[in-house]
Amino acid sequence: MIESSPILGFNVVDETDDYAVVDKPPFLLVHPTKPNGARTLWQGLRELFAFEIANGGQISIVNRLDRETSGLVLVAKTAVAARRFGLLMQRQELKKEYLAIVWGWPEWQRYVVDAPLGRQGKYQESAIWLKQTIHPGGAPAQTAFDVERRFTRGAPLRQRVTCGRALRDEKFSLIRAMPLTGRTHQIRVHLASLGHPIVGDKIYGPDEQLYLRFIEKGWTPELEERLLLSRHALHSAKLAIEGEREWTSPLPSDLSEFCSGVL
Repeated sequence: MIESSPILGFNVVDETDDYAVVDKPPFLLVHPTKPNGARTLWQGLRELFAFEIANGGQISIVNRLDRETSGLVLVAKTAVAARRFGLLMQRQELKKEYLAIVWGWPEWQRYVVDAPLGRQGKYQESAIWLKQTIHPGGAPAQTAFDVERRFTRGAPLRQRVTCGRALRDEKFSLIRAMPLTGRTHQIRVHLASLGHPIVGDKIYGPDEQLYLRFIEKGWTPELEERLLLSRHALHSAKLAIEGEREWTSPLPSDLSEFCSGVL
């Protein structure tokens, strides 16, 4: 296995001649979105595996993560491996599990959402082009959820002072999400549909206007007070090839600290 340097911006968890598994930090884009834009996982992988590429290899990212989502990413280094992983995903033999911190305490311990998803702008007006919604005309989407634990956090001190009264502790839960399909924003939309949006989610959280304000002004004290975290609390915690291999990644420090309830 390659020992990653801080310059790469990610860690290599496992590597063979055919594939690599890397642990992506939050805020690292997977693919370039504009010329000469921010550094991406794709660029880092091409630099890391330049020798393999020069000798006929390739870089194919199998499970793509949103910019703010952290955790495990499977990367095929050959065309044969890319095809194999693609078939495994089609047969649902490549298992993915995520950990998410959500608002509230679900009344259920396990719940499966079966609700089709599509781009919201396709069915109604939407201020956010990439926002997804549940709609009968969308693509099939299923996600299983388990509650790992429920916890509380005290309201931030500035809120207590501003409001001039003691606030009750906020309720949150750590949820394990197992997507059975791979739709855009699937876990985020399905959790929001249950009334338990992911903490820090600018699009599917308390108000989609927060996302538009973030795009316009960046991270502000107002957003921090409403969202609590500067990124949505979603982490790719486990990848597994059924009956063969599995890889795990613990919650990163920002999410584990939030779960501790310490302000």
